[in-house]
Amino acid sequence: MSFVDTLRLWDEAVTCVDKEDLSEALRIFLSIEEPNSKICFNMGCLHLLKEDLDAAEKAFDNSIRKDEHLAVAFFQRGIAFYKKNKYEESLGDFQRAFKALRGNQLIDYKALGLRYKLYACDVLNNMALAEAELGNWETAQENLVKALDYKIEAKLNAIDKALQSTLKQKLFKLVEFPSKVLFKPNKHYVAELEKKDYLGKAKVVASVVPADEFSGFAPLQPQTEDGPTFPKEPEVIRALEGDPHTVLFEFVPETSDELSVVPGNIVFVLQRGDDNWASVVFNDRRGLVPYNYLEPLELASKQNEEIRKAPNQKPPTRPHRKPGLTPFEDVNKDRKSKDLVSADDSRVIKIHHTFSFAVSVPAEFSYDMLIEKGLFSLSSEADEQSAIRDNTDMERMWQQPSGRWITLWCNTKEPTSEKSHDIQLVALHSYKSSNPEDLNFVQGDTITLLSRVNQDWLEGQCSGHTGIFPASFVEEITTK
Repeated sequence: MSFVDTLRLWDEAVTCVDKEDLSEALRIFLSIEEPNSKICFNMGCLHLLKEDLDAAEKAFDNSIRKDEHLAVAFFQRGIAFYKKNKYEESLGDFQRAFKALRGNQLIDYKALGLRYKLYACDVLNNMALAEAELGNWETAQENLVKALDYKIEAKLNAIDKALQSTLKQKLFKLVEFPSKVLFKPNKHYVAELEKKDYLGKAKVVASVVPADEFSGFAPLQPQTEDGPTFPKEPEVIRALEGDPHTVLFEFVPETSDELSVVPGNIVFVLQRGDDNWASVVFNDRRGLVPYNYLEPLELASKQNEEIRKAPNQKPPTRPHRKPGLTPFEDVNKDRKSKDLVSADDSRVIKIHHTFSFAVSVPAEFSYDMLIEKGLFSLSSEADEQSAIRDNTDMERMWQQPSGRWITLWCNTKEPTSEKSHDIQLVALHSYKSSNPEDLNFVQGDTITLLSRVNQDWLEGQCSGHTGIFPASFVEEITTK
């Protein structure tokens, strides 16, 4: 049993004695494994109060065995022997108690947790009584005379009466230990048993997470030794096309055209389909998000109001998506085309290849101009007759579709020239991201550069996957 457990049980037992529940106190004391000398002494005192003299004698034996200099234990065992009519054993214990006093008038046990003073005159009084019980009246008288040298004013009358009784060879009163006085545990140790909150409750002062109330400890995140820092990607909150909405629930994408968002993000809804999916813009990235995960927000009040805390409930179920839906498809036929088409006389070309994207071009835009813009050669997936050629009349094409939309399917062919112009990069550090549009790779991988998004981010291809990644994680492979 640990010291703390022993201390706690010791304190509980003493409290029971104060409440005069001696049986419960004794039960608690007996449950303590390997009790110390003071606890054994307490058990002996309780047995003595219950007049269980054999158990009291055994408890005092254990107390003396653990501390042979505990004079009060010899004194109490002497009293137990006296009550059992073992006067010789009683006399021996009283003599040992007097010897432990070492010529002092008294021993004050207050510092050890026992509010009791063992007086030398009391010990000599009981020695004299034991001698009288054995018929040694002269020795008993000598002990009482000796007690006068250690007397105090409060004890003088008792010693005088005992002397008068010995002269008449009559027995006198035994000096007993006070009832219900026990060794108590150190009060400072007991006070430490109660749990104390020295630091108090932590409070979130600032956080990048809206309405963040978590103030515990998060596990350590894996770090790259001497690796570059991730480019800062601030949340873009500005007047963009579309309607501003607040994200209420975290959404984890399952396909590449869906967008990862967390509660508190501000997204701009470009289109909303009748299947409850919305095409949104967030941090200059476009993708699909369930509309029931969003809530309309007035952008004008966003600067002065705090983002409303997301409700404490499970997110709604994922809505069913219609086949072939893309983030830039006009799924709402009644929505005006001003979401993606500017007010001037321009046209929108949507191109489907490795990625789907839309570009706004003038009405007179020709095929050669498409080539100059880096769209490569284009052909339709429908049939050969609808394929765009060098001599295609673009203005005539714009008159055929409704809604000023043309969808082009790319069918690119890799150049067969002797020297490829692809730029090869090598990964200096491993990069792993939960965003579906990011490219994951490990240190040492070779990456083909496709385009430069900005000064911090690049788009590339590695192991058959295409995505964006930090420019500081790679370097160009130079060929001699």
